[in-house]
Order: sequence, then structure tokens, then C-alpha cells
Amino acid sequence: MAEFTMELNDEQKEVRDWLHGFAADVIRPAAAEWDEREETPWPVIQEAAKIGIYSLDFYAQQYFDPTGLGIPMVMEELFWGDAGIALSIVGTGLAAVGVLTNGTDEQIGTWIPQMYGDPNDVKVAAFCSSEPDAGSDVASMRTRAVYDEAKDEWVINGTKTWVTNGGIANVHVVVASVDPELGSRGHASFIVPPNTPGLSQGQKFKKHGIRASHTAEVILDNVRVPGSCLLGGKEKLDERLARARERLRKGGTGSSSPAGSRERGKNAAMATFEASRPAVGAMAVGTARAAYEIALDYAKTREQFGRPIIDNQGVAFQLADMRTRIDAARLLVWRASWMAVNGKPFTAAEGSMSKLFASETAKKVTAQAIQILGGNGYTREYPVERMHRDAAIYTIFEGTSEIQRLVIARTLSGMPIR
Repeated sequence: MAEFTMELNDEQKEVRDWLHGFAADVIRPAAAEWDEREETPWPVIQEAAKIGIYSLDFYAQQYFDPTGLGIPMVMEELFWGDAGIALSIVGTGLAAVGVLTNGTDEQIGTWIPQMYGDPNDVKVAAFCSSEPDAGSDVASMRTRAVYDEAKDEWVINGTKTWVTNGGIANVHVVVASVDPELGSRGHASFIVPPNTPGLSQGQKFKKHGIRASHTAEVILDNVRVPGSCLLGGKEKLDERLARARERLRKGGTGSSSPAGSRERGKNAAMATFEASRPAVGAMAVGTARAAYEIALDYAKTREQFGRPIIDNQGVAFQLADMRTRIDAARLLVWRASWMAVNGKPFTAAEGSMSKLFASETAKKVTAQAIQILGGNGYTREYPVERMHRDAAIYTIFEGTSEIQRLVIARTLSGMPIR
């Protein structure tokens, strides 16, 4: 087990500087254009693929970094460049984590490479969990998967929403209920291979921020997938369902309890989100840092009444608070990332803590940056306006701030707080 450290090693610093260069030279100059176009920035993704940033090998190397700092470092630097483009580059990772967390070795080896494609033919993947009536309330999921034993196929029906890369993905990972009576413990994840009949894109959303990232509904109409596309396999699923049914028979509940929420593998979607929350926190840190740096530079060069505005305590103290919050958020993210990689349980919901604090920091810091730039900050001539719009998503997706607080409170108290 690697010791926790706040210092990147030489190799990590080299990777960080390489990523920062790509973010500064390729992502940031393209950010305003793709934000206005509200389209997937395929040329930028291809550039990332050509130099090895958008690839299975690169993310696997960072994912298995024993210090746990590989993934948060990647996220912070890319999202420092631009959140919308960066999400287009890393959005496939959520589906990949879903397979890594829940899949067999054979499924990992078969499907994750198909999620990325190659530099000459880049692909993306999508993780489909949220539904129109089941976002934070995953137990209310209506998408159903029914096993056709005669054909060894699963038949999936339902509608997913807020899906990054939904409908344009080569591979979709879909969370569905296989036993509604068991609530969230009756869920399973399925691979939907490319060009599977019955899967289609529904509404594409026009968003407030992260507009370079494609977000849409995914409609599943009698989608049939082979039995081998059930992540983890049917034997493992049957064993898990049997345990949940026995618990229900003895007077328990099908849904996860506060204590049981710390058990790994208890729910496919939740296992994926638990693994990704510190990474989302790192995204928020990157956006906050970018806005802070622009505000700091502006305050040092912008003059009013014959002196730089940073000479005023009202501005200088805001910048001091911004930097303090950013550093505190990064430390929470790094701690949770190190714990996750080294198998330390989140006994105080440290993953949710990191996501909560970092996402709230991004919203606050980007708003303060606009205030420091004044009227200029409110225009699209300066990027802090876009960063503020982008930052709003961090307190919403992959568990709202309210849900993070609920998770933390339940974990600390052991009580079913509602």
C-alpha cells in the first residue's frame, strides 16, 4: 500500500506538465468555439487520441497508480483547459469504470477497447443510469431487463436521460432492474454492443454549461443483448439476488441500508458512482483553479483610481479565500482517491465529502471571478462567464450536493436519514 503524500513524484509531474500543455495549447483555444456550436469536438478528441491522452492504456495507467493521484491529476489539468471539451474526452471513462468495477476479466478485455477505438477512428462510450423519474432515487428505476432463457438473451426496455454521449456512443452500459421488488439491490448493468437494434437517441439537451459535451436521452425498445453482456455474469447476479431476497424474507429491505451502503459490489450503478466521485471533485477543482488564475491575473493588471484593484482588501481577500478553498478541495479529492486505490473504506463518506466540497467550491470561485472582473466577467469576451456556467453541473451530476450530504449524514450516523 502506498503511503499518502501531498507531493507528486517526478513521473507524475512530467505527466501533469504534458497534460497542462495540451490543455493550454489545444483545449483552451478551442473552448469558446465548441461551447457556441454545442457539438462534440471530434477533432480535439482525435488530437488527444493521437498523442495518447484518449486511450485505454493511458487511463489504465492512471487508474492503477498506487498513490491514487493519477486520475485526479488528469481531471484537474484537462478541466482547467475547458470543462465541456474535457468531459467529451473523459466521458467514456464513466462507462469504462462501470465495466472495470462490475465486469469479468473477459468483459473488460472485450468491451473497453471498443469504447475508445483508435486515433484514426475514435469512438466514445456512454453510461446510462438516470431516468426521467429516477435520478437521485435510483430505487425507482423503471428500465427493465428480462431474461429469455431459451435464447440466453436479456430483453431491455426503458428510457434513460442525461446520458453523456448517449446515442452517439459505440458502446452503451445500461443499468436496469431485473427484480423490481428488491429496489436498488435488484439492479444489474448490461453492455449494449454497437448497432444493437432497438437502441436509439431521444432528445438531445441544450444545456446551460458544458455545451461541448453531448447529453441526450437513450431509448431502449425491446433491446436484446446476449447473456454474456450481463456485467459480472448471471451466476454472480443470481447469488446476489438470492441474498437480497433472503434478507427481504427475514423482514429486511431490498434497498441498500446505511450500513450496507459501504459494501462493495452491492449495486452496479452505485459502485460506479462511488469510484468516480473523487474524479468529479477533481474536475471541479480544475475549473475553479482556472477561474481563480484568470481573476488573479486580472486583479494584478486592472487599474482603478491609479492602482491595481488587488491593492484593495475587498478584492485581495476574495482571492485569498478562493485559493484556500481550491487547495482544501484538492486535498479532500486526493485523500479520497488515495483511500479508494488502497482499499480503505469510506467510513465517513470521504468520497462524497470530496465531491461535495469541490463542486460547491467551483460554483463559488467562478462566481467570485466574475465579480472581480466586473462587467468584463459577465461577457463572453472573458472565459470566466463560461466557467461559471460549466461549474453549475458539478453540484448536480453524479449525485447532487443534497445527495452527497445525505450520504455523509447516513454514513456518520448509521441512521436512515431522509
